[in-house]
Amino acid sequence: MGARVLDEHPYRISDGDQELWIHDLGLQLPPETDLSAVKERFEELFGQVWRAEVESDDLNRLVLNTDLDGRSIAVLRACARYFKQLGFAYSQNYIENTLNKNCGITQLIAELFGARFKPDYVGDRETSQKQIREKIEAAMSQVASLDEDRILRQLIATILATLRTNFWQTTASGEWKSYMSFKLNPREIPGVPEPKPLFEIWVYSPRVEGVHLRGGKVARGGLRWSDRREDFRTEILGLVKAQQVKNTVIVPVGSKGGFVLKSAPPATDREAYQAEGVACYKLFLSGLLDITDNIVKGQVVPPARVVRHDPDDPYLVVAADKGTATFSDIANGVSADYGFWLGDAFASGGSVGYDHKKMGITARGAWESVKRHFRSFGHNTQTTPFTVAGIGDMSGDVFGNGMLLSEQIKLLVAFDHRHIFIDPNPDVATSFAERQRLFNLPRSSWDDYDKSLISEGGGVYPRSAKSVSLSPQARAVLGIEASDLTPVEVLKAILQAPVDLLYNGGIGTYVKATFETHAQVGDKASDAFRVNGNELRCKVLAEGGNLGCTQNGRIEFAQKGGRIYTDAIDNSAGVDCSDHEVNIKILVGGIVEASDLTLKQRNDLLASMTDEVGHLVLTDNYYQSLALDLACHRPLYVLDGQQRLMQTLESQGRLNRAIEFLPSDEEIARRKAHKQGLSAPENAVVLAYAKMAVFDELVASNLPDDPFFSRALRAYFPQVLSEKFAGAIAHHQLKREIIATFITNTVINRTGATFVNFIAIEAAASAADVIRAFTLAREIFDLEALWDQIDALDYKVDAKLQLDLLTKLTAIAQRASRWMLRARTANADLPTLIQRYQPSARELRANLASWLPAPAYASLQDASRGFIQAGVDATLAENLVALDYIFPALDLVDLAQATNSDLEKTARTYFGVDAELSLMGWRDQINRLPTDTLWQTQARGSARDDIYSIASQVTKGMLSRQENLAAWRTQHAQAIDKLNHLLNTIVTQGADLAPVSVALRELRSLA
Repeated sequence: MGARVLDEHPYRISDGDQELWIHDLGLQLPPETDLSAVKERFEELFGQVWRAEVESDDLNRLVLNTDLDGRSIAVLRACARYFKQLGFAYSQNYIENTLNKNCGITQLIAELFGARFKPDYVGDRETSQKQIREKIEAAMSQVASLDEDRILRQLIATILATLRTNFWQTTASGEWKSYMSFKLNPREIPGVPEPKPLFEIWVYSPRVEGVHLRGGKVARGGLRWSDRREDFRTEILGLVKAQQVKNTVIVPVGSKGGFVLKSAPPATDREAYQAEGVACYKLFLSGLLDITDNIVKGQVVPPARVVRHDPDDPYLVVAADKGTATFSDIANGVSADYGFWLGDAFASGGSVGYDHKKMGITARGAWESVKRHFRSFGHNTQTTPFTVAGIGDMSGDVFGNGMLLSEQIKLLVAFDHRHIFIDPNPDVATSFAERQRLFNLPRSSWDDYDKSLISEGGGVYPRSAKSVSLSPQARAVLGIEASDLTPVEVLKAILQAPVDLLYNGGIGTYVKATFETHAQVGDKASDAFRVNGNELRCKVLAEGGNLGCTQNGRIEFAQKGGRIYTDAIDNSAGVDCSDHEVNIKILVGGIVEASDLTLKQRNDLLASMTDEVGHLVLTDNYYQSLALDLACHRPLYVLDGQQRLMQTLESQGRLNRAIEFLPSDEEIARRKAHKQGLSAPENAVVLAYAKMAVFDELVASNLPDDPFFSRALRAYFPQVLSEKFAGAIAHHQLKREIIATFITNTVINRTGATFVNFIAIEAAASAADVIRAFTLAREIFDLEALWDQIDALDYKVDAKLQLDLLTKLTAIAQRASRWMLRARTANADLPTLIQRYQPSARELRANLASWLPAPAYASLQDASRGFIQAGVDATLAENLVALDYIFPALDLVDLAQATNSDLEKTARTYFGVDAELSLMGWRDQINRLPTDTLWQTQARGSARDDIYSIASQVTKGMLSRQENLAAWRTQHAQAIDKLNHLLNTIVTQGADLAPVSVALRELRSLA
């Protein structure tokens, strides 16, 4: 505190029953100190430090050389502690010395904070801030040290980037709160690591520190009880980055929070340690809610005694995470104390909500990825045994539930933080039953496994053992020769085991890339046994747990041939389930408030929808993994589009490729040369960013307000809600966001990450325009039914054929969407356009057998037979092939109207022209053209469109002139022969755009 102790005189006081001591200290203050001015503040601060209400450090010296009291000094301390979490270059001690050395500027900075946030500030707040800043700038010119200048400017910038604070709030008894919270705009603070969230709340007290990072105004994610006191923000930033990607399947963008205990009792005193954790968790939540707006009777209500420098911001939802898995009811209790509008929707998964472990939802979502990976090489995990190495134990949610999702699992090896489990040749049925028993046994460990059921050569070994002697059977399943290993060496061998599946349900980062250091990974506990991606010998790696691999580790494994997505893809079901719970509770909360539902009825209703909520969630997991497989199915074909998408997102400031470990343009060029595309983990990131961009554009557009898309809002909720509370759903608080998210996922999961961006750029259209065009195509051609039928072919046909069929369907959707954009009718709504074209498309399909020329229909049947022989249902096969012939329905409807003809006459004429000019043959030649670059892809698409356009123009001319096909053929016989000769000539040659261009010119002359 800046005083020097000169002497001490202890005095004993006793009344016979109690003995007390008074220590009379003689202090020497700095010579320039005015004792009368500082006495009261000094004594108050001394008492606060004594009672541990204020931390003891050199910042407290400011009480002698400024007018600041202990609380004002604590604001500066809170900033200094925040700088530490940012990795600021200067030590806490150096920051403290700088503020004391430049106490005049420090005083002005504190005054700036007061002018900015004091609720009852006297005077014009903006003018005062300006004047104080001018004084600060004048004083800064006298600061000679560059380091000191940087520290002071960092502090000033942080104060100016602060949007809200609870500093002037008091408790119910009128005392200052024991903690402080600050809402920040991190994008205005120097030195904040990328990626920078939209908002950040920093909570500080001598007892707890915490941070909450939010990617958007409507955001959600878990709060973690961290043990990384020195750099917990770095941990949270890594998690929120994954959460951003994961949250593309749900309404809000990603958020994440974490807190650390600063004065915790020993962890060995479990009860006291847990009690302190709960108390600090409550303080942290209070700090968040103190500066969050509320909604009362539909109106936003700002928090008391908080000056806001940002717009209304009432959405704050949290969730469980490491260390807080059982804290949902605690969080909702804090929410209730604050009268927060979300009630028990504040923290999902409480006693009235969806219990993730009981539902097994996170593991079930990850299992959708597992099934798809295995399906890619013809293995059905639900009917055929497969070998597994695991990370976790049966008492855990993700691991325990995951190891019960197939009765064909042969769990050979596993480990958690306590034990190593080895079962070289497990009986599938017996081991499944034992895992089920352990799952139902509270706090079970591998040591509880019935050892008599473990096959010969196996066992359970403590990780604390000095060494582990491995049997020949154990060495065989691990694929190693050494017989005596340390536990750490066994863990490494388990990670490298030659199994079908490595299933991560634990906490830790176990896989990195060859070129990454352990320090870069940031998980010291696993440094001793972490492996590189190219050292893995499993076929499939599933990430039920977060951050099990570095992104570079995933990429390295995938490029080696391993099957892997990302943790954000695999374990997104948990956050998806929480999102449904929160949005359902928001919906029914309004219904309860309107007295149309009792609280008990609400709770019963929530419970009754558990299975359907699970189904809705798993559907997202199914289709997201499908979208990744489609991208990996034709990696070179989509690479140009992916590169262009990444360039677009970078130019918009949405994407930093280096941070997301996506390839640069130079690396993409190298991959093209080596015939390599993006790996599945890279595709997962591109998919997520594509969704985020489309979502943002849709929310900013009027598409969510289009009545046609209200069906997406209803589809998001369980059916019983759509049937009983349609009116309430239509007025949901997050209606627009839910619609935008649902549509974004539906379209991009079906068509791929590049679809919207590619067509939008090509047609100079908005994302909303592309979505409307796609929706028209899907409805007019009944594509959804075909997609569903192809999905139903899982395990019935070869996975590659299934992807081929889906790719064909997507190509049709793309061509139809482009046509819709070119011919879009001003002021025509979707129902009108659907009604205009859909009946004719269906009529055309029903009459293809009679309206098509015989050779064309024979060709259709031949193509269908190829699919049928591969196992595709005959009706589906014919409907898929028929799409190429039904697609012209868009033109035929317009042609029939323009020429006063009926659909049959128009179609017969059109298909006759197509046959006479051998346009199907020309389309085949166009389809042979290379698509190695974006320009080549666009050129091929334009040439194909020209073929259809020419057929339409020739047909229109004939119908307008009432000219029959025979007469037209006779008139143009020479030109037709020339074109057919050219076609016959190039069929045997390599694909080349030049002869196609010549043919197109000749064809146009016939129109």
